[in-house]
Amino acid sequence: MKDRALAWIVTLLETRNIPLSVCGGLAANFYGSDRPLNDIDLFVPQARFAEVVSAGAGFVSKPAQHYCEKAEGWDLEYVQLIYKGTKIEVGNACNARIFDRSVSRWRPLVIDFDSTVTGEYLGSRLSVMPRADLIEYKSRLGRAVDLQDISSLRAGV
Repeated sequence: MKDRALAWIVTLLETRNIPLSVCGGLAANFYGSDRPLNDIDLFVPQARFAEVVSAGAGFVSKPAQHYCEKAEGWDLEYVQLIYKGTKIEVGNACNARIFDRSVSRWRPLVIDFDSTVTGEYLGSRLSVMPRADLIEYKSRLGRAVDLQDISSLRAGV
């Protein structure tokens, strides 16, 4: 099912020429982690965020707004969509922050759309956060799923 949801969101963005950067578990899977996916996480530029929200309006399960979820490590504006039972979280890259568990403080999350790695995964052409950035991002979040992904990412280096 995740491949259908991924194809849907990628097509929605591609047809509008909206840049994206896949992060989270999907990015880890792209680089070789075999942990089952919980959802699809990606970022788009601030200038295009409202367009994504509008285009996905029929699938919104959490409205586009600012969320600060310390337990998950997120402080950002995002919208949650559900397509064919799969949760898709699209974040606004502007002013996004993650909670760095190692020092117990919020840190900026800089998404560089020009440095993404592109490739095929689950039948879709993806732009993914670079491996080193993903490892750093997941190291800061430090949740059990992140540590599992980091182990797989480092083993595949």
